[in-house]
Amino acid sequence: MRGRQRSPHRRHGAARFGGALLAGLLALAASVVPLTVAAPAAQAAPPGERDVTAVLFNWDFASIARECTQRLGPAGYGYVQVSPPQEQIQGGQWWTAYQPVSYRIDSRLGDRDGFRAMVDTCRDAGVGVVVDTVINHMSATGGTGTGTGGSTYSKYAYPDVPYGDGDFHTCRRDIASYQDRYDVQVCELVGLADLDTGSTAVRERIAAYMNDLLSLGVAGFRVDAAKHMAAADLAAIRALVDDPDPYWKQEVIFGAGEAVQPTEYTGNGDVQEFRYGRDLKRVFENESLAYLENFGEGWGYLPDAGAAVFVDNHDTERNGSTLNQRSGANYTLANVFMLAWPYGAPDVHSGYAFTDHDAGPPADGRVGACWQDGWTCQHAWPEIESMVAFRAATDGEAVTGWWDDGDDAIAFGRGDQGYVAINHESTPLSRTFETSLAAGTYCDVQSDRTVTVDGAGRFTATLAPDTALALHTGARTCDGGGTGEPQPVRSGASFGVTAHTQWGENIYVVGDIPQLGSWDPARAVRLGSGSYPVWRAEIDLPAGTVFSYKYVRRWDGASGVTWETGANRTATVPASGRVTLTDTWRG
Repeated sequence: MRGRQRSPHRRHGAARFGGALLAGLLALAASVVPLTVAAPAAQAAPPGERDVTAVLFNWDFASIARECTQRLGPAGYGYVQVSPPQEQIQGGQWWTAYQPVSYRIDSRLGDRDGFRAMVDTCRDAGVGVVVDTVINHMSATGGTGTGTGGSTYSKYAYPDVPYGDGDFHTCRRDIASYQDRYDVQVCELVGLADLDTGSTAVRERIAAYMNDLLSLGVAGFRVDAAKHMAAADLAAIRALVDDPDPYWKQEVIFGAGEAVQPTEYTGNGDVQEFRYGRDLKRVFENESLAYLENFGEGWGYLPDAGAAVFVDNHDTERNGSTLNQRSGANYTLANVFMLAWPYGAPDVHSGYAFTDHDAGPPADGRVGACWQDGWTCQHAWPEIESMVAFRAATDGEAVTGWWDDGDDAIAFGRGDQGYVAINHESTPLSRTFETSLAAGTYCDVQSDRTVTVDGAGRFTATLAPDTALALHTGARTCDGGGTGEPQPVRSGASFGVTAHTQWGENIYVVGDIPQLGSWDPARAVRLGSGSYPVWRAEIDLPAGTVFSYKYVRRWDGASGVTWETGANRTATVPASGRVTLTDTWRG
């Protein structure tokens, strides 16, 4: 056992964490004071079995379109969330996307034609597009500027919409107290021009923007900074939207004792449950996984049917309130648990590496390939991606047969459709598990190894420390990518190298072909640490490619690298499939 802090099942007091941060915190602005009113019938969660959303943070439209076809659709993701597409202030920081200057679709991520093509391509792949929609405020910059689409603006004057001074709240100061509803929903945060969403004219212009997005085929919206608009205002805007039932997900950050609470917004649609990710961090880092037996409503969270959940998002990975892609096995296993556990509609965050809090996306959002140029692609980590099909196969099934060791090893079934075990102990876990699965063979989609379940629903397995096992009825053999269906054969290389590192140190692979940086360490492919101490990455390469490669170490923010010793390694991509490389760092 890890000797973790033991505490009862309860929520700890939660501090306020800003949404859409600006220069450290582009948290967001306000609206008017009234409480919630009756709203149109809200779609409480994405429909059907494919309820997992891949949040491709700051990916450009062309890259998202390609990913929908090549990975998201085949893996079973139901939705992709795109970063704010509207015209915004110019600048390299990530938060410029949260300072709109018009409702044109024209940003560094692409123009209107590119957006339309992306939506069409994703829809053809079976993936709906959810737009991160910024409607609470406009920009915060002073003076006159020119947006990414060429329109001119100044704070409180946006001719392209058009918005003028009278369209904004008259409280022209920052929020001073989150215990004061007026401050939260009428005053400004970090100087963002706060729209008067109680105004009919403003509501109509916002609804026109959302209707324009719907006309291009989007499936729904993530409403940024919803907490800073009265629930009644959002209900009124939603009533003006042409589609009577779009997916509607609202950013309402829980803060203990605050004047505005997430429960006010459940009549409009889903509400993001920020306590979920915060508590997962605490449990995985300091407490016992055994406490998760009643995770969700049993912890006082929002009702299951109206909750949107995540392990991390673009704000929390930066402010430290949740786990993030640097958290190693804690992060990977938390995502496995989220996708296996029947509470809420899950978002899988997928962004890029950063050392500067404000750093914008590499190459202005162009993704050449996963795990290159800083793109971390968590949605494609094999341990996470494989659980998307598990979630679909077990949709609607209750948790059955919970087991734990009293600390950091847990297992549970999802009716007779699936079973998952997670070993977060520091030693291997060997036991005979009792399930409700039918007798036969299954593919452990976490390891691609075959598991045999006997006539009594039992199987015996050993899990290494910080690993998981997942079986489901959609994956009876291990030859279909764990989905139970034939998958397109993709040629390339799967790298896996065992390397023990220090905090802030990462492993890369570099080689003699362009896809591996042509021996330039600055262009090396970063490997993922989700299976630490094994670092992994996959790249697509033509069949028959012969290449040489070596591994290098790099510290976050440092320019130099350390090369492994010994001769260059070599490999050849087979005529069909991938070459699997299992290496050990040579010191």
